[in-house]
Amino acid sequence: MNFFKKFSVPIVIFVFFEIIGLVFWYVWDHVFYIINFTYIGFFVALTIALMIAGKKNARIISEFAVGLYMLVFLGIMQKENMQLEGFFFFTAMGIFQAAVIHYFVAKIGGPFFFGRAWCGYACWTAMVLDILPFKLPGKPRKGKPGILRLLIFIVTLAFFCVVWFLYHETINSIMYISFIAGNVLYYIAGITLAFVFRDNRAFCKYLCPVTVFLKPASYFSLLRIRYNEKKCVHCGKCVKACPMDVDVLNDRRNRKNGTECILCLNCVQECPKKALSWRASAYVD
Repeated sequence: MNFFKKFSVPIVIFVFFEIIGLVFWYVWDHVFYIINFTYIGFFVALTIALMIAGKKNARIISEFAVGLYMLVFLGIMQKENMQLEGFFFFTAMGIFQAAVIHYFVAKIGGPFFFGRAWCGYACWTAMVLDILPFKLPGKPRKGKPGILRLLIFIVTLAFFCVVWFLYHETINSIMYISFIAGNVLYYIAGITLAFVFRDNRAFCKYLCPVTVFLKPASYFSLLRIRYNEKKCVHCGKCVKACPMDVDVLNDRRNRKNGTECILCLNCVQECPKKALSWRASAYVD
């Protein structure tokens, strides 16, 4: 029983992905959905289990296992645009597959359950950024980054609309090219920002347009980092360990940068008094 209690989160996450795979397989009668979600769920759950067991760098396993699968296999080899414009494309086509499923599970519906875990465990942009040397922010946040992220979201939507209405006959090839080009631009921007701000996650904070979906849902996330003030000795190690500048010494959902939490567990691992934990919780204003 102690084993299941200790590793309840990765077990629940794996079961969650299995249920999704089984539902999609039953509805669309294609075994790929079981294979797809079993693969993703296994590596995410394995990574979280290793982190709970004290392996601090285990997150890289999930990032590369899932990230490369999405980028190389689904994106490049299967020619599915898994970026934001791909979501707009498949949605407009009325095709519930590829990017639509991905966005629904990881970035629109799923975050109500597991917040921005996608950003911490499966993003193919972040998997590269997280191996850069600036694991913790070297400088405080600048201004209000939400404006830039929203602007990129709008530009991406505008780009899709232009292609949809003016180049509909060649839209499939354009979507594939934009997927390749878009990822190259994201990597260039992400790496540049990391060195400018001395922060691996600067791209996530200032430019990533996917947060337009992620942040509202993450506010209501069932799984979240909880803070026990009675155990805390206010050493500040958890705050310094957070790559997203979240005020982890605040248990309210509206805490500073609360919707930026990627559930990396750095704060939990660094706390000497176990005052922080990752568990499901009811709504707290």
